[in-house]
Amino acid sequence: MLIRGFDEGDWPAVRTIVEEVVRAGDTFPYDPAWPAEVLREVWVEAAPGRTVVAVDGARVLGTAKMGPNRPGPGRHVATASFMVAADARGRGAGRALAVHALAWAGAHGYAAMQFNAVVEGNEVAVGLYRRLGFAVVGTVPEAFAHPNRGRVGLHVMHRFL
Repeated sequence: MLIRGFDEGDWPAVRTIVEEVVRAGDTFPYDPAWPAEVLREVWVEAAPGRTVVAVDGARVLGTAKMGPNRPGPGRHVATASFMVAADARGRGAGRALAVHALAWAGAHGYAAMQFNAVVEGNEVAVGLYRRLGFAVVGTVPEAFAHPNRGRVGLHVMHRFL
């Protein structure tokens, strides 16, 4: 598996992954009614951010976006988001993307990384982030309308780099 920068030719595969994850409605607070143009605008980061893909040969297994969590006085803290195709999960793509994002943030002088909205019932992501040194620093109660569990909390997770 290789993590590399996103290029325009990746958009059809990335779009499929993003649409699949958004349609599932259980991990991202994105509106499934958004057209492809909006999804692209939300997912593909402009500088100083970065969007990457995890590939196995020619197949895109997953994607990540990263950049400053906030502008101005908050720009020293990075953030990132990750999506992996349903049929590629459990093969290490999510971990590889997260490790890449952490390395990228460190190399670009960020002091920490913060995830603003990790669905508390997303045990796979929460477990991975904890293993990578993140801690839950707060949970916004009932902030996410999960399709099966009803309203659940959104964790804010953080780690210093």
